[in-house]
Amino acid sequence: MENASKALIIAGAILLSILLITLGIMIFSQAQDTIHNSGMTQAEITTFNNQFLKYEGKQKGSVVKAMINEVIASNADENHQNNGATVEIEMPGSNSATGSGSQIATSGSTITTKGIETSKTYNISLEYGKNGRVSKIKIEL
Repeated sequence: MENASKALIIAGAILLSILLITLGIMIFSQAQDTIHNSGMTQAEITTFNNQFLKYEGKQKGSVVKAMINEVIASNADENHQNNGATVEIEMPGSNSATGSGSQIATSGSTITTKGIETSKTYNISLEYGKNGRVSKIKIEL
Protein backbone atom coordinates (compact mmCIF):
# COMPACT_ATOMS: atom_id res chain seq x y z
CA MET A 1 0.00 0.00 0.00
CA GLU A 2 2.80 2.38 0.87
CA ASN A 3 4.62 1.63 -2.39
CA ALA A 4 1.50 2.40 -4.44
CA SER A 5 1.04 5.86 -2.87
CA LYS A 6 4.74 6.68 -3.42
CA ALA A 7 4.42 5.61 -7.03
CA LEU A 8 1.41 7.90 -7.52
CA ILE A 9 3.25 10.83 -5.94
CA ILE A 10 6.28 10.26 -8.19
CA ALA A 11 4.05 9.95 -11.30
CA GLY A 12 2.27 13.18 -10.37
CA ALA A 13 5.58 14.98 -9.90
CA ILE A 14 6.81 13.76 -13.30
CA LEU A 15 3.60 14.91 -15.03
CA LEU A 16 3.82 18.29 -13.32
CA SER A 17 7.46 18.65 -14.41
CA ILE A 18 6.58 17.83 -18.02
CA LEU A 19 3.75 20.38 -17.90
CA LEU A 20 6.04 23.13 -16.59
CA ILE A 21 8.74 22.39 -19.19
CA THR A 22 6.16 22.46 -22.01
CA LEU A 23 4.77 25.76 -20.74
CA GLY A 24 8.26 27.25 -20.60
CA ILE A 25 9.01 26.17 -24.19
CA MET A 26 5.73 27.67 -25.44
CA ILE A 27 6.43 31.02 -23.75
CA PHE A 28 9.97 31.06 -25.14
CA SER A 29 8.85 30.36 -28.72
CA GLN A 30 6.15 33.05 -28.57
CA ALA A 31 8.72 35.55 -27.30
CA GLN A 32 11.06 34.65 -30.19
CA ASP A 33 8.25 35.13 -32.74
CA THR A 34 7.46 38.55 -31.31
CA ILE A 35 11.10 39.61 -31.52
CA HIS A 36 11.53 38.44 -35.11
CA ASN A 37 8.22 39.74 -36.46
CA SER A 38 8.28 43.12 -34.69
CA GLY A 39 4.73 42.53 -33.57
CA MET A 40 3.29 42.28 -37.09
CA THR A 41 2.04 39.12 -38.73
CA GLN A 42 2.87 38.33 -42.34
CA ALA A 43 -0.64 39.37 -43.37
CA GLU A 44 -0.22 42.75 -41.66
CA ILE A 45 3.14 43.29 -43.37
CA THR A 46 1.60 42.44 -46.76
CA THR A 47 -1.29 44.83 -46.16
CA PHE A 48 1.12 47.55 -45.08
CA ASN A 49 3.33 47.06 -48.17
CA ASN A 50 0.39 46.90 -50.60
CA GLN A 51 -0.59 50.48 -49.89
CA PHE A 52 2.76 51.59 -51.40
CA LEU A 53 3.34 48.92 -54.09
CA LYS A 54 0.84 50.59 -56.42
CA TYR A 55 3.12 53.64 -56.65
CA GLU A 56 6.30 51.79 -57.64
CA GLY A 57 7.75 52.62 -61.07
CA LYS A 58 7.29 55.69 -63.27
CA GLN A 59 4.51 57.96 -62.06
CA LYS A 60 3.14 61.39 -62.89
CA GLY A 61 3.63 64.18 -60.37
CA SER A 62 -0.01 64.13 -59.29
CA VAL A 63 0.29 60.45 -58.34
CA VAL A 64 3.53 61.17 -56.46
CA LYS A 65 1.75 63.90 -54.48
CA ALA A 66 -1.01 61.45 -53.57
CA MET A 67 1.63 58.92 -52.45
CA ILE A 68 3.41 61.48 -50.23
CA ASN A 69 0.10 62.36 -48.58
CA GLU A 70 -0.62 58.65 -48.05
CA VAL A 71 2.81 58.14 -46.44
CA ILE A 72 2.24 61.11 -44.14
CA ALA A 73 -1.15 59.69 -43.12
CA SER A 74 0.31 56.21 -42.63
CA ASN A 75 3.16 57.50 -40.47
CA ALA A 76 0.70 59.50 -38.37
CA ASP A 77 -1.23 56.29 -37.60
CA GLU A 78 -0.41 55.35 -33.99
CA ASN A 79 -0.65 51.61 -34.70
CA HIS A 80 2.17 51.82 -37.25
CA GLN A 81 4.26 54.04 -34.98
CA ASN A 82 3.99 51.50 -32.17
CA ASN A 83 5.17 48.75 -34.52
CA GLY A 84 8.01 50.88 -35.87
CA ALA A 85 6.40 50.87 -39.30
CA THR A 86 7.20 54.42 -40.30
CA VAL A 87 8.30 55.03 -43.88
CA GLU A 88 11.03 57.44 -44.93
CA ILE A 89 10.83 59.44 -48.13
CA GLU A 90 13.93 60.41 -50.07
CA MET A 91 13.27 63.02 -52.71
CA PRO A 92 15.02 65.89 -54.47
CA GLY A 93 15.01 69.02 -52.35
CA SER A 94 13.91 67.37 -49.07
CA ASN A 95 17.16 68.42 -47.39
CA SER A 96 18.05 72.07 -47.87
CA ALA A 97 21.80 71.50 -47.35
CA THR A 98 22.39 68.86 -50.00
CA GLY A 99 19.35 69.20 -52.22
CA SER A 100 18.28 65.65 -51.47
CA GLY A 101 17.92 63.51 -48.43
CA SER A 102 15.84 61.09 -46.46
CA GLN A 103 13.29 62.11 -43.88
CA ILE A 104 10.43 60.49 -42.04
CA ALA A 105 7.25 61.99 -43.43
CA THR A 106 4.84 62.96 -40.69
CA SER A 107 2.20 65.65 -40.48
CA GLY A 108 4.75 67.96 -38.81
CA SER A 109 7.70 67.18 -41.10
CA THR A 110 9.28 69.39 -43.72
CA ILE A 111 8.42 66.97 -46.52
CA THR A 112 5.58 68.40 -48.55
CA THR A 113 4.25 68.03 -52.04
CA LYS A 114 5.38 71.54 -53.01
CA GLY A 115 8.55 70.37 -54.76
CA ILE A 116 6.65 67.91 -56.97
CA GLU A 117 5.57 69.20 -60.37
CA THR A 118 2.47 67.55 -61.78
CA SER A 119 3.73 67.82 -65.36
CA LYS A 120 6.91 65.81 -64.70
CA THR A 121 7.36 62.05 -64.49
CA TYR A 122 9.11 60.60 -61.45
CA ASN A 123 10.61 57.20 -60.75
CA ILE A 124 9.47 55.67 -57.47
CA SER A 125 11.47 52.86 -55.88
CA LEU A 126 10.78 51.04 -52.63
CA GLU A 127 13.33 49.76 -50.14
CA TYR A 128 12.48 47.06 -47.62
CA GLY A 129 13.73 46.64 -44.07
CA LYS A 130 14.99 43.38 -42.58
CA ASN A 131 11.47 42.49 -41.45
CA GLY A 132 10.06 42.72 -44.99
CA ARG A 133 8.19 46.00 -44.58
CA VAL A 134 8.63 49.02 -46.83
CA SER A 135 11.05 51.26 -44.95
CA LYS A 136 12.02 53.88 -47.54
CA ILE A 137 10.55 55.33 -50.71
CA LYS A 138 12.91 57.03 -53.16
CA ILE A 139 11.56 59.64 -55.54
CA GLU A 140 13.81 60.50 -58.47
CA LEU A 141 13.35 62.50 -61.65
